[in-house]
Amino acid sequence: MKLQAPFFTFNPKSYFYGEKLLELAQKADTLAKKYPHLTILITAPYADLANIASHTQHIIVTAQHMDGIDPGRGMGAVLPASIYQAGTRAVFLNHAEHPLQLTALIQSMKKAKELGIKTIVCANSLEEARSIALLKPDVLLCEPTELIGTGQASDESYIQETNHAIKEIDPDIYILQAAGISTPEDVYRTLKLGADGTGCTSGITEADLPSQMLEEMIESVQRVYEEGKDGR
Repeated sequence: MKLQAPFFTFNPKSYFYGEKLLELAQKADTLAKKYPHLTILITAPYADLANIASHTQHIIVTAQHMDGIDPGRGMGAVLPASIYQAGTRAVFLNHAEHPLQLTALIQSMKKAKELGIKTIVCANSLEEARSIALLKPDVLLCEPTELIGTGQASDESYIQETNHAIKEIDPDIYILQAAGISTPEDVYRTLKLGADGTGCTSGITEADLPSQMLEEMIESVQRVYEEGKDGR
């Protein structure tokens, strides 16, 4: 599955799992088929990765973390080869809820590259984003920790400054801006400010109709794509 912009990530963390999450993943899969020029990534708890991968075809199944280890010792660790075999094709690393020391981050990124797993590496400040950009992740998530789960999106100056700083270091890195995304309007605004992708957790998990909110957010991504295609 190719990762291309614009893209949208639904990261349910540990709010959804099992059948409820599978239903949303299949909804996303239908939308990914409908809009093949968009990329839709769905994260899942480790126990759900294989089930989602086996029941979808058009989304990128994404792990919420993995450890940079080979098969062997590692009791309780997340084995890259195992989640790859389960159908994982992308992984979040260094999230505020699962931060990594630099050595561990580099090792996890190395294992991901060996296996063909796309890396989405999180940075909580402009300085951290610049440093991580030097490691050449596939996607750099710029998300101030203090805004996670607040419903307050990053301001325009932060988005534009981090976009510029990362692209200056490596124009091939995709930029994911997702702090505080809670409405389809937030999705549209963030992408129009120059991000390659955006995503959401609580805006979907806390919605009265999560499936409808997921669809409306993805349709906002589609709207940005169409406007770009038309030169607007």
